[in-house]
Amino acid sequence: MLHRVARSSARRLAALVEAPGDGLAAMLPEGRLVYGGEGGDDQPALWVGDGPAPAGLWTALLAEHERSGLWPLLLDHLSADARRPWDDGELWPADMSDPADLDAGALLARWWTDHTEIDEDDNLPPRERLAVTAPYGQSWPGLSPALPQRHDPRRHAALCAAELLSARRHLRLGLAAADHPADAITAIGWQGAANYANDTAELSAVLRSWQDRFGAYVIGVGFAELYVSVAAPPATADEALGVAAEHFAFCPDNVWQGTATDLAEYARMLVDQPVWAFWWD
Repeated sequence: MLHRVARSSARRLAALVEAPGDGLAAMLPEGRLVYGGEGGDDQPALWVGDGPAPAGLWTALLAEHERSGLWPLLLDHLSADARRPWDDGELWPADMSDPADLDAGALLARWWTDHTEIDEDDNLPPRERLAVTAPYGQSWPGLSPALPQRHDPRRHAALCAAELLSARRHLRLGLAAADHPADAITAIGWQGAANYANDTAELSAVLRSWQDRFGAYVIGVGFAELYVSVAAPPATADEALGVAAEHFAFCPDNVWQGTATDLAEYARMLVDQPVWAFWWD
């Protein structure tokens, strides 16, 4: 049985089919509703465009969001298979909880503990493992304070989405039924971080907190990638260090398998960064 969030999402998406020539539906290119559970669900997970997203349409749909309740997404796919996950239904919205019921600080603290635990089978000695998260080591530093908004978050999101599409012209357009941008990945039942968080609502809870503190809006999603515009990025390495700790808890592969060798180096990469990108192995 679909929980209340998934049922609400399904109703909003179904309206695109019920009134194809009116309002928002008239703005859309050729596309279709995608159903979750690899086609087994009888309720749609999201609307997906058939071809590359037309330039400017993401911004136009953003302007309609408050009225429509549909959040636009730029969609990438698995590099080896363009069908996945959008065309073959690797989406499970009915399995997700409600982000509003979850606490971002508690989630990040738990993940930090999990990711900094010393494992006897680790390929790094304990001293080197702890050096990755220096100066915090295994001690969770807590949530970073909110930072000053440098841009209007929605206008900044539109600019970042346009730049992302310009750099990756193959990206398709998606529509998720979500009042909060942070909830879009939960509404569609995205599974990109399944190796770390089976309930995508946990990610959305953190993204809600980042929206409040950093003006962060979800603008794009791939098979295991997430792109977030940031209207209030850290301006100094000191400000960025606490944010980097949250990123490590949220997505440790950004550090473990990224170009940075430790948290401090990763933090320096976040200074003035207008978009945060995440990737889960």
